[in-house]
Amino acid sequence: MSRRATIRTTHDDPALVARALAPDNTDEMETAVDGDDGGDTETAGAVVTRIERETTGGLHSNVDDYVVNLEVAMDVAAAARNAGGADEQHEQPADAGLAFDANADTDTPNTQ
Repeated sequence: MSRRATIRTTHDDPALVARALAPDNTDEMETAVDGDDGGDTETAGAVVTRIERETTGGLHSNVDDYVVNLEVAMDVAAAARNAGGADEQHEQPADAGLAFDANADTDTPNTQ
């Protein structure tokens, strides 16, 4: 007997959230976007993920991981919207600063 969970969440851009979740899906997971069901706001624009596992502990673990991944996906979607849209591609990546200073002494912090 397998255990199953279905998680349904609504979002402003459900397709973007579903795409952000896709890399974290396992073979036991299926994520899809449900479209508008005739104006029903409970199911319109919903991301639906179904998880099936053989054990209760395995299901619990997958659901727990999924909820964490969903939070990250929602942050990614929000950042994409705030950056001008999910379809906008910048010519150059944003400068994140220096990861390390190759000339710095390893015993002394970089104080520049």
